[in-house]
Amino acid sequence: PPRTRRLEHEAELVVALGEGGSNVNAGSALELVWGYAIGNDLTRRDLQAEAKKLGRPWTMAKGFDGSAVCGPVHPVSADGHLDKGSISLSVNGTVRQQGDLALMIWSVPEIIAELSAYVRLEPGDLIYTGTPAGVGVLEPGDVVDIAIDGLGALTNRIVS
Repeated sequence: PPRTRRLEHEAELVVALGEGGSNVNAGSALELVWGYAIGNDLTRRDLQAEAKKLGRPWTMAKGFDGSAVCGPVHPVSADGHLDKGSISLSVNGTVRQQGDLALMIWSVPEIIAELSAYVRLEPGDLIYTGTPAGVGVLEPGDVVDIAIDGLGALTNRIVS
């Protein structure tokens, strides 16, 4: 993408909402979930670092053409809810990120409850849930493979 010297990958579980709500209780939050997908929350890390230093929002570091890569959404009705299982990312065949959904800092219900306390969530919203350790730099031509147990794999190539 333009205006960056440091594009980085972040393998993430993506939550797709089928229902919306405000001030959702964590105990009922999974009722809003329609399905799950694999995501790559691409980040212009140099822009993010500069924004942090200046106390500014990270919007342009996270939101740009081609960011927030998302694979097909797998419906809960067919595959159930995901709260454990491997999540991994490799670049050109080298594993860079490896974790387990059970080790997420916030669970999916907690994320939904917290977000809905600030903004109304709507059907169709996609929530990227965080990434395991090991984020790293991507270069044009790199092939990124992300896998999450129960969702399969997502492959994308980085272009200039």
